[in-house]
Amino acid sequence: MFAVLYVSHGTRVIDGVRQANQFLYSCMKSISAPIQQICYLELIQPDIQEGIRRCVEKGASFILIQPLLLLSAGHDKRDIPREIEKAKPLYPEVNFVYGRPFGVDQKIVDILIERVYEKQKTISEHSGILLVGRGSSDPDTKRDFASICRFLNKKGVNRVESCYMAAASPSFNEGLDLALKKGWEQTFVIPYLLFTGILMETIKKSVDTRNDSGASFVLCRPLGYHPFLVQLMKKRIRESLKNVLPNYA
Repeated sequence: MFAVLYVSHGTRVIDGVRQANQFLYSCMKSISAPIQQICYLELIQPDIQEGIRRCVEKGASFILIQPLLLLSAGHDKRDIPREIEKAKPLYPEVNFVYGRPFGVDQKIVDILIERVYEKQKTISEHSGILLVGRGSSDPDTKRDFASICRFLNKKGVNRVESCYMAAASPSFNEGLDLALKKGWEQTFVIPYLLFTGILMETIKKSVDTRNDSGASFVLCRPLGYHPFLVQLMKKRIRESLKNVLPNYA
């Protein structure tokens, strides 16, 4: 029997867990799999090993491990594959396939633009966008952000800078300083995050502090639940299964 095990990041912020689960439940409704389970990378149970165990307990002989991650970095390249390798000798009768994160995609770029227009319908030519990523020491992260900025440029959004919360430069505070140096009338801060969590709370505090000092930063929502992301999740699952389950629709 076929199973999809969704791997969410996990957060201590209860609302963030709720948002992620709500999104995944929406995905489940449009995914053709008899067994679907949610597990977490960290902080929340069930973890990946428990998620796999539950799938097997329900009769799964084929498990697609599908990460709920925006970009490919440490969690995608090391942490989740390590857990899959740990499970293989425990369940030798089970076939495992590992799916892709969302990655750089036009649909996500469209959501970013939508998040700005939620705040202001007309964007001044003297305004700019500060894209805030989680950050990683993996060089692919900065390359992916450069690609996202190019996509935004093609959409007519020309004043875009990116920064990171950790493990990459420029830092978030350096990104805020850069926006001020550029003299933008307004800076729309877009968290390149799926859902709320500790990082979102940190971003909000920093933006509020800067605005109290006379700056003009507008904090947008993270990507969050969006029908485009449900479509993209379905696309990633189809891509992962096309060679192993050719009749999957």
